[in-house]
Amino acid sequence: MPSTAPAPVLPGLEPLNSAPPTSSSAILPPTASSPPQHIHAREMLRNAHDFVLNYPQFNHFSPVAFGIERLLRHSMPDAFHNSGARYPPPKCHLGTRKDYIALVTNWALGVSDRKEPILWMHGPFGIGKSAVAQSCAEALAPMKKLTTTLFFSRSSTDRDDSRRVFTSIAYQVAAICPSFREIVDVCMIDDPALATKSLSTQFEDLLVHPLARVDIAESGLDGRTVIIDGLDECRGTAAQCEIIQIIATSARKRTTPFRWFITSRPEDAIIRTMNSAAVSSVRSRIELPVSRAIDHEILTYLTDGFKTIRESYGLPESWPSEEVLALLVKHGAGLWIYVATMIRFIGDENSLGPEDQLQIVLKFIKGISAKPGVDNPLAEMDFFYTLIMERIPLKLKTTIRKILLLHSLCNMVPRDIAFALHLSAKQLRHACASIQSVMELQGSDLAPRTLNFYHASFLDFMKNPQRSKELCIRGDFLIGWRRELLGWLHEVCSRSTDSSHTVFPSDTIPLEDRSGAYHYSCVLVCFWELCQVPPHQFDPQTAMSVAELPFNKMPGLMDDRFRWWINATLVRNNLPAHLRDKIIREGKCPISGCTNIKNIFILGHGENESVPEQRRGGFVVNHKVPPDGGCICHVW
Repeated sequence: MPSTAPAPVLPGLEPLNSAPPTSSSAILPPTASSPPQHIHAREMLRNAHDFVLNYPQFNHFSPVAFGIERLLRHSMPDAFHNSGARYPPPKCHLGTRKDYIALVTNWALGVSDRKEPILWMHGPFGIGKSAVAQSCAEALAPMKKLTTTLFFSRSSTDRDDSRRVFTSIAYQVAAICPSFREIVDVCMIDDPALATKSLSTQFEDLLVHPLARVDIAESGLDGRTVIIDGLDECRGTAAQCEIIQIIATSARKRTTPFRWFITSRPEDAIIRTMNSAAVSSVRSRIELPVSRAIDHEILTYLTDGFKTIRESYGLPESWPSEEVLALLVKHGAGLWIYVATMIRFIGDENSLGPEDQLQIVLKFIKGISAKPGVDNPLAEMDFFYTLIMERIPLKLKTTIRKILLLHSLCNMVPRDIAFALHLSAKQLRHACASIQSVMELQGSDLAPRTLNFYHASFLDFMKNPQRSKELCIRGDFLIGWRRELLGWLHEVCSRSTDSSHTVFPSDTIPLEDRSGAYHYSCVLVCFWELCQVPPHQFDPQTAMSVAELPFNKMPGLMDDRFRWWINATLVRNNLPAHLRDKIIREGKCPISGCTNIKNIFILGHGENESVPEQRRGGFVVNHKVPPDGGCICHVW
């Protein structure tokens, strides 16, 4: 008999069936106080015999969209083209990039000479690939020719996870296709671990098999386009190539009804995969080069940008002069990120005004023009990033570099970054305002939520010592800050007794809206994060100081809400060989009576020795303290 259970509904969407609910208690969803019970017929009738069911009717019931909600938790909604996290998204300025947008949309609509199901657009950083992809998504969506979108960003941990690519695509397909939604909802309920399996398994079980059970013609899915932007910013080179291969296999075998539009930088691994025999037969390519051929589009963008600034500041229409515009267009040389950053810099509200900012840019351009060997906009972009950083006061510059370093290492939220740096939310926002031409701090003054970088190239620049030189946030800067945090931890541990009596050094001002234990936890996690960055070796003296930390006392000073995983192998690799086992060693649990027979990671040595909670490949930094005579090493 057909199921009478209601069709699953995506979180945040209205039910497809707007009929009033029935009064029968048999199909009401469970209340919050009574968690859902899943009883299958085979369980209910287990061991039953010698009975007859006359005209039976079985109604399958599961909580509405329970599986879809689980799928959402394993997706990347911040990477969708219409997500709030990306607002306002980069897109082509009105009247620009029309040829490329038309080329892609015509291919997506099936009215192009390009018949391959995969279209790959590649070009260097800052050339406008994401803007073209966004504009194409916004053009195709109202025509119901868009399936799903993913805009990767290596500067955001919510937008770079290869393990959540196909779950994100499946979730978005479910949003537009009710029959697909019902099938995937049941799949996720029957196998809750499905979203954690290999990429190929996810693709088969969340896309290929469910789509095979859908009437594609009736669903409207046939020929719709999937947009994957910035594949090179997806975490892991091997995963990037595997994603391409899985999609190409599906395109060859026609196991999915979609077209696939993929953009990326021309990275070697991606080029090799795209050019392989298995992929090239179903792939067409477009190059988006750095070219002076779009100078007229750059001029349009700059003209409109200066008009907005003029209106905001009441400047005359003659500002800036045509000669200045021509100079900016010349030095933009087809690199969109360059001119976009210039406009944000000139319009920076934390300055003496746009006229002064423009003079700084013009002086910068003249200085660059005089440098030998600087004849391309990619090199000029680095000089411009240097200009932005060098204009920050020295004391604030160090804080900014620490913020950038922490953000680039882990997914610590701005609030916790502020605690690690002993800053209030207001102070954090003030610091970030000095680089608002390259990033923005989203959220309220009281609770900034995310650091949003306009382009990944800025963090790439700051992490590369050859490009950013003395401004680099890695190398000596990281090692020096790590040593500074180590001294702070020694002092706090020597003064404090437990999490309710945390005593800070005299130069650390406690923040009122969090406990001292929370503040300490943020600093401790920050220290461990710096310890596991390869290859940043400890010198013997610093490593000995680490070995002398009271590891057995440190968990008791932490806030009990804090949990952070640390890769023990990466930390060991940064330690001198003769001191590794004094800080982190692998062996049997030393606690008497422990029944765990596996090797575990043990921190410290002698009277400072501590057994932390274990996680695969490392340990957890948290407040969990073993009971007297007990052990927590078995927790995996």
